[in-house]
Amino acid sequence: MKRTILFFLLTLAFGATALAQSNEEILIRNATIMTASRGTIEGGSILIRNGKIAAVGKVADVKAGANAKIIDATGMYVTPGFVDSHSHTALDGTNEGTLSNTSMVRMGDVVNPIDINIYRQLAGGMTTIHQLHGSANAIGGQNSIIKLKWGKPVDQMKVADAPRTVKFALGENPKRSNSPALPGATRRFPATRMGVEEVIRESFTQGREYLQQWDAYELAKKRGENPLPPRRDLKLEAMADILRGKIDIHSHCYRADEIVMLMRLCEEFGIRVHTLQHTLEGFKVAPEIAKHGASASILPDWWGYKWEAFDAIPFNAAIMTRRGIVVSIHSDSNEHARRFYQEAAKMMKYGDLTEEEALKLVTLNPAIQMRLEKRIGSIDVGKDADLVLFNGHPFSVYSRPEMTMIEGEVYFDRKQDLENRAKLTAEKKALIEKERRTPGVAQPTVQQQPVIPTLSEEEIDGHQHGGPGRKKQR
Repeated sequence: MKRTILFFLLTLAFGATALAQSNEEILIRNATIMTASRGTIEGGSILIRNGKIAAVGKVADVKAGANAKIIDATGMYVTPGFVDSHSHTALDGTNEGTLSNTSMVRMGDVVNPIDINIYRQLAGGMTTIHQLHGSANAIGGQNSIIKLKWGKPVDQMKVADAPRTVKFALGENPKRSNSPALPGATRRFPATRMGVEEVIRESFTQGREYLQQWDAYELAKKRGENPLPPRRDLKLEAMADILRGKIDIHSHCYRADEIVMLMRLCEEFGIRVHTLQHTLEGFKVAPEIAKHGASASILPDWWGYKWEAFDAIPFNAAIMTRRGIVVSIHSDSNEHARRFYQEAAKMMKYGDLTEEEALKLVTLNPAIQMRLEKRIGSIDVGKDADLVLFNGHPFSVYSRPEMTMIEGEVYFDRKQDLENRAKLTAEKKALIEKERRTPGVAQPTVQQQPVIPTLSEEEIDGHQHGGPGRKKQR
C-alpha cells in the first residue's frame, strides 16, 4: 500500500510537469507512423498543439515553431493510443447482482483513480477504456468511458462528451448457472435462457409504458392543464432512454441463437443492439449481425473456459470483418490489457487480416463502437494526441512501448519510470531506517526461514547411484 501511494505521489509530480507543457508545441520526428486510417508513413513526423494533432506527414512536410519540444523517434514506431471497448479496470464495484435489471446503477460513480492497473496499462499503450458493468444481470448498469490520466482526479479522466451506454447480458451468467443459491435462499429469477429473454422484453415493455406516461404529462402541460407528474423511477427512466436511442446497448453474449434472439427482440421495439460483447459464435451468424447493424467486440482466442465457449474459433474476427461488421478486440482482463497489441497481432495469423485491419481492432474500431471516432482511434489532424511510441514494430513480441501520451501529455515514459523505481527504493529504505530509530515503535521481526536439510557429497553420490551412501528421506 505504501509503495502504491509513494508511486502515485511521484506520478502526480511528473503529471504536473506534463501539464505545464501541454500548451507547447511537440514535434515527434522521423518515426514510422501507423495511422490506422490511411496507411503507414515511413520517416514521418507528428506535430502536436494544445493536445491535438496539428499535422502529420513526411518529415519535410511537417514544420514546427522554434520553441517546439522535439522528440527524436528515429527507429521507433508510433501508433494511436489503444482503446479497450470492454474493461473493468479502475472500478470499485462491477456487479450489482441482486436484481435482474439494475439499469439504474452507474459505473461512473465508482471509478477508482488510483487503481495501479491504470498505470500498468499505460505502460502497454492503453489510453481509453470503456468501463462496463458486470454480466450478472440480464440488464446491468450504465457504463463509463475514461482516459487513463494517471495522477489526475476522476472528473479529468472522464470523457465529458462520451455517449451513454448500458450493459446487457445473455446466457450462463445472468441465469446464474455458475452461482447457485445458498442453502435456504430463494434463487433469483431468471434461471433459464428463456427467462433472460423475458426479463429484457418485460423491461422494454415497462420502459415504453413509462415513456408514454411522461409524454402524456408533457402533452397535458402544453394544453394548459396542471397535471401531477408521474412518479420518477430511475430504472424505468434508463429503459425509456434506451428506447429513445439515448443509451446504446452493449451486450455480453456467446451463443449464436441468443445473439439472434436479442437482435430480433430489439427490433420488436424499434431499436438495435449497438455492440455485441465477446460474441464467441458471431462467425455463425455474421450475415444476421451485419443486417441488424450491430458491431462486435471479441475475445480473440479464448476458448473452452465454460460450456458456452466451446465453439469459439480464432478466425471469428476475420470472418465478421469480411462480412462488413465493425470488429474490435477487448481485454476483459487487467493482464490482457497490458499487452493489447499482441492480441491484435494474432488476427493477422488467424484470418490473414492486413496490418492496418489488425491495428484497427484495438484503435479505430473500438472508438467507432464508443462513438468517439472523431476524437480518438487514429493519427489524423484534429484528433486528440493519444499516441504510443514503440521501440520496434508493435506486433513483434520483442517490442515494447517507450512512451504513452494522452492529449499531448506524457503519462508513461519508460526512462522516467526506471528513475522513479530508484527513487522509490531509496525512499522506502529511508522510511524503514527512520522507523527503526523512532523510540517506542515496534521493530519489524524477521521471519525465521526453515532450515533446508543438506547432503554431503558422499550422500549425494550414493543417492544418485543407489549405493550404500543413500540416507532415508527426511
